[in-house]
Amino acid sequence: MQLFGNWSYPTSIRFGAGRIVEIAEACSVAGITRPLLVTDRGLADMEITARTLGLLKAAGLEAEIFADVDPNPNEKNLEAGLKVWRAGGFDGVIAFGGGSGLDLGKVLAFMSGQTRPVWDFEDVDDWWTRADPDGIAPIVAVPTTAGTGSEVGRAGVLTNSETQEKKIIFHPKMLPTVVICDPELTVGLPKHITAGTGLDAFAHCVEAFCSPHYHPMSQGIALEGMRLVKEYLPRAYADGTDIEARAHMMSAAAMGAVAFQKGLGAIHALSHPVGAMYHTHHGTTNAMFMPAVLQFNRPAIEGVIGQAAAYLGIDGGFDGFCAFVGELNASLGIPKTLRALGVTDPDLEELTRKALADPSVGGNPVEMTPENTRALFEACL
Repeated sequence: MQLFGNWSYPTSIRFGAGRIVEIAEACSVAGITRPLLVTDRGLADMEITARTLGLLKAAGLEAEIFADVDPNPNEKNLEAGLKVWRAGGFDGVIAFGGGSGLDLGKVLAFMSGQTRPVWDFEDVDDWWTRADPDGIAPIVAVPTTAGTGSEVGRAGVLTNSETQEKKIIFHPKMLPTVVICDPELTVGLPKHITAGTGLDAFAHCVEAFCSPHYHPMSQGIALEGMRLVKEYLPRAYADGTDIEARAHMMSAAAMGAVAFQKGLGAIHALSHPVGAMYHTHHGTTNAMFMPAVLQFNRPAIEGVIGQAAAYLGIDGGFDGFCAFVGELNASLGIPKTLRALGVTDPDLEELTRKALADPSVGGNPVEMTPENTRALFEACL
């Protein structure tokens, strides 16, 4: 099977090895003539970034780069990026990188023409209608990891550095106009990033599949996304140059982000405040919490997880699925506890409060309370 195609769900996606060469054409489709490439510090000096800038320059597009982006991007990164934007006469954003570069690039494009503070557009009720849609710059997204799926999302996660809370900034027009999914860009990922990002995609699919909300399209996408991770993440981890495995993982990441329109749950509700307060890697933190959350939700998800196990070829129903998750985590070097993750002496009261305020809580199949949420954190210490 040739892993190459043009898709229009949920947006225009150019998928296939080597398709970064189409970056200038993608900008043209999006109406971008003066792009600001937004990425993180780690990618700023890498060959794939220099090559992308070279492709743009060769096509007559004088792009500049903004890379003052933290692993958990915050409003300070956003303001620094907006200063560069305002001074440079840009008319569009290339969001380039993993979740941090993609999210900040999307939020920067969204905020480029707004007059209200960014926190006024948090994904609460219909706050997105406060935005001026004409003030949102076009976006081309280029993922360089296979995890968050932010390239096909309508939101960006931004950490409030003062309150140490992750906020979801949402608007339908934050969906990139064109996405280039080139698995060759992920070949150089370190093993621990391959593992953490891949398990982030898996967590998105698992939580979406277990969410009690009704969205059968997302349900099917989540199930197949889990299968792709099961089959191809171990291969990508073992051999980073396995382009077939890299390609299928890039698909799984996008599928996870599409699927979680159905909802997320306790994994993300617990992970978001830990990441905001202790700066842990998001996908790795999700993976660490997954075994405990599966057991926590067992009364509500035993049947549906049994269905997933059958589809994935895992014997033993719910227990077999949980055993598989534990074995997968172990084989990929995922820490088993918060302390092993580097979180020592955590503020459990503050973590509990912030977890219960996280919007992911509403998609968890078992109601989360102060008591059982704190107990979950304690179980993962």
